[in-house]
Amino acid sequence: MHEFKYKNNQLYCEGIKVRDLAEKFGTPLYVYSYHTLISHFLKLEQAFKSINPLICYSVKANSNLAILKALVDKGSGLDIVSGGELFRALRAGCSPKKIVYASVGKTEKEIEYAIRKGILFFNVESLPELEAINIISKKLHKTANVAIRINPDVEPKTHKYITTGKLTNKFGIDLRSARQILLMRRAFTNIKIAGLHIHIGSQITESSPYVEAVRKVVAFIGLLKREGLFLEYLNIGGGLGIIYDKETPQTAKKFAQKVLPLLEKTKLKIIMEPGRFVCGNGGALVTKVLYVKNTPKKKFIIVDAGMNDLIRPALYGAYHNILPLQANRQTGKQANEKVDIVGPICESGDFFAKDRLLPKMKEGCYLAIMGSGAYGFSMSSNYNSRRRVAEVMVVKDEPFVIRKRESYADLIRNEMIPSFLSGR
Repeated sequence: MHEFKYKNNQLYCEGIKVRDLAEKFGTPLYVYSYHTLISHFLKLEQAFKSINPLICYSVKANSNLAILKALVDKGSGLDIVSGGELFRALRAGCSPKKIVYASVGKTEKEIEYAIRKGILFFNVESLPELEAINIISKKLHKTANVAIRINPDVEPKTHKYITTGKLTNKFGIDLRSARQILLMRRAFTNIKIAGLHIHIGSQITESSPYVEAVRKVVAFIGLLKREGLFLEYLNIGGGLGIIYDKETPQTAKKFAQKVLPLLEKTKLKIIMEPGRFVCGNGGALVTKVLYVKNTPKKKFIIVDAGMNDLIRPALYGAYHNILPLQANRQTGKQANEKVDIVGPICESGDFFAKDRLLPKMKEGCYLAIMGSGAYGFSMSSNYNSRRRVAEVMVVKDEPFVIRKRESYADLIRNEMIPSFLSGR
């Protein structure tokens, strides 16, 4: 569910006409619904209220400070994967004791930064990483909390690029190796192994992979208890899917019904890391039609947004629903035509839709690329020296700019021409 709806043939975000936002703030433009973000977070919280989990929103999905602050204010913790995301999390006012830190490649400086700030724990992805955290903690005269990230070797039934729970992936530690690490835990003098962590992938629309992964980890926890190893936390990660096209993802309530019986058995504190589920359908990328180009084999609708603004279709072949801001009053097949929606980037992979049946469009009209709230702006770039776009959050009938559009000067602000090239 989301708050982008047609009223009198005009697309609205909450109480504001999206066309008015496009004309006021320019395009391309990311538009977010505050109500959608918060309602999805609260639905997950409500579904799991019997175990009172710590819900740590996954910052990588959309890291804008306003979005982080909105969720932190509702009690959310944050799941981070870099020193930069830790900086953002703290700037958004998140308590360090509600921050968990994943990533297979944490640097020494990032680890030290997180230890000094006193985060809840690291999700450790390898034995060398565990050793590094121990050395750095010792140097700082601190004890770091960690959770061992388990790779449960389950098939999450999602795109191969966003699968993270197979043994062929770079993430986590297999069960046998994890057991050996836990048995030698006293060798790590400045580390407390506080829990286990799993995360099997992203955009997962079925509960069965989760159930399989959780069941494996719960059995592993039982084995550890029998060996005298007791933990405090179980972090079940994120990855809940959303509707982009014709997917039928599980609701928060149905997901909870499947996994709660397993989680309750553990008697551990549960952590969850939703990202896309919270913000995916809470955002749209608004773009303007620049040209309509007819060729002998294709009709191209060329828009002012590009793959640098939203890379998911180019990277994953991802489907995004595309809506005109003004609905076509015509009905029937005659109102639609087969087109490619493409951007201005100098790459053939710069597209948002191929052979899509859409209402006839003309130059100057606006489109909304739906379901862009997650992995949209956060994966954007300055490729082709394009300025990154503005972001607006709508709260009822009031828009707030939460990121200014970059200027041309912003593109080169950190670049320098050395003296030998300047003629000095």
